[in-house]
Amino acid sequence: MRYLLLICDDEKQMLTATEDQTNAMMEEWGKYTTELQGAGKMLGGERLRPSVDATTARKQNGQVVLSDGPFAETKEQLGGYFVIESADLDEATKWAGKMPHLAYGGAVEVRPIWEMPGMM
Repeated sequence: MRYLLLICDDEKQMLTATEDQTNAMMEEWGKYTTELQGAGKMLGGERLRPSVDATTARKQNGQVVLSDGPFAETKEQLGGYFVIESADLDEATKWAGKMPHLAYGGAVEVRPIWEMPGMM
């Protein structure tokens, strides 16, 4: 089964980190990614630009309305994601629990992907 691991974190911490802090965090993410790939579990993943670069689309009165920024103001922002292959939720949450940003107050939303025949 495929799972989406949504990386949620306070992006202000990353944007205000020193170069040494940023390099150390990127090294931790590199190790995590290498472990995930080595286990044959990683199907994909990307780091996202900060939420200030986001655009939100809504439909109002039949027209698409665009606004700058994320849909909602929250303490944590979506910073990236991994798509993994996992036997079950227990295995998926074990991989989520290894993400380096958790040690700094981040969170991971683990979502099973709803397989839709004929879509891929």
